[in-house]
Amino acid sequence: MPGKPNILLICTDQQSMQAMSAYGNRHLHTPHMDSIAANGVRFERSYCASPVCSPSRAAIVTGRMPHEINTNYIGEEGLKPSTPTIGQILRSPLKQGDRYNTAWVGKWHLSQHFAGSTAGNTPGFEPLAISPVIDQHHWNNFNNAPSLHLGTCTDEPVADQAIAFLRRHHTRPFFLAAGFQNPHDICYWIRNPRNEPIGDNLSLPANFERDSHEPQFITWCRLRSYYGGENECTKTWGEQQWLSYLYAYYRLTEQVDAAIGRVLHELNELGLKENTLIIFTSDHGEGMAAHQLVVKLMLYEEVATVPLILSWKGVIPSGLVDQKHLASGIDILPTLCDYADIKPQETLTGMSLRPLIEDPKLDGRDFLVTELAPDPRQPDLLGRMVRSERYKYIVFSHGENPEMLFDMHEDPGEIHNLASDKELTDQIAHHRKCLQQWIRQTKDYFTIPSMF
Repeated sequence: MPGKPNILLICTDQQSMQAMSAYGNRHLHTPHMDSIAANGVRFERSYCASPVCSPSRAAIVTGRMPHEINTNYIGEEGLKPSTPTIGQILRSPLKQGDRYNTAWVGKWHLSQHFAGSTAGNTPGFEPLAISPVIDQHHWNNFNNAPSLHLGTCTDEPVADQAIAFLRRHHTRPFFLAAGFQNPHDICYWIRNPRNEPIGDNLSLPANFERDSHEPQFITWCRLRSYYGGENECTKTWGEQQWLSYLYAYYRLTEQVDAAIGRVLHELNELGLKENTLIIFTSDHGEGMAAHQLVVKLMLYEEVATVPLILSWKGVIPSGLVDQKHLASGIDILPTLCDYADIKPQETLTGMSLRPLIEDPKLDGRDFLVTELAPDPRQPDLLGRMVRSERYKYIVFSHGENPEMLFDMHEDPGEIHNLASDKELTDQIAHHRKCLQQWIRQTKDYFTIPSMF
């Protein structure tokens, strides 16, 4: 195998796994994202650690779950100094030649929105500031957000800075993370919707209708007017507005794909592609009208699943599709360290995916967990998702009907909640047991309601 690879981590914002043509969506065209998949491995059971920006990003850069590092909501103080990041780990080897040059450009969202802005820091990374810089005052004033269109303003400058970094003279292997904003601009579109030229081919998803017996917890989340309160804006929408919303979301995804394409083109033109490990992912997904939901902060598939693609020419097989193994955002750091032949000093919660890529017949984890903290004003409101090979179990801390169980083989749209099916009592018990095991192992403070 070649020596230590350069590493390029590309992360979009709010892009569901389903919002990519390589994953089978015919309503949009993402040729540059698709090209990474064509030259590498694409995971089809890939989940974020938490379906909201800062907690998920913290999990990606530390390899640990949000509850383990106390990063549960957007806008918290950032990472603790005692929690090393990818950048700090890749800079840590004793031998000078083994250390990586590490940089971050674009969206960071841990104590500051963009790397290199005036507040906070990016521990372990050289922050590459973009122009124009959206300062923290304007970002905090979300009422101005519809006029900001952050992705439109910043994704091209992010690509510019990433390209400038690639053009440097590198004497050591580098790690570059490029954090793009779109398709997150859909949040602003929802607050200021308009009729789009949807054409004749776009239709509402098969799981568009709400479950009349949905957990009370989900109903509460629909009514929240702050912190992901965009669902309040959709209460009076008709079919035209829902379709326009999907159309706009797909166009924003194509827009960020074009910016990513510029970076990939430059990587190839500079002759760096041969020895660069490329990872493409997103922090969380988007509601995409499933169950009449928009944005994030939910545990349905559209929100919880994200693209996860790895490519390294000559090392990772081209065009590989992994439909078997469960992958999480916490796996990115240990996987990168494995390929870089660097052993982190601390034990990580995530696992390296490299052995599964090299031998797809190997067994992976039996289950994974995604965690939800949807309301910073009510921190006792929590949810947990347990995904196993066939089933998906969701449980909420409060409210009536707090459990959901879906057969993901027969019901990938999560339309039929089987939690009350007496024939599946053993499956409910098994998934509760898995969650209890996880709670003990990771010192999770979630408590399964005592009624169980």
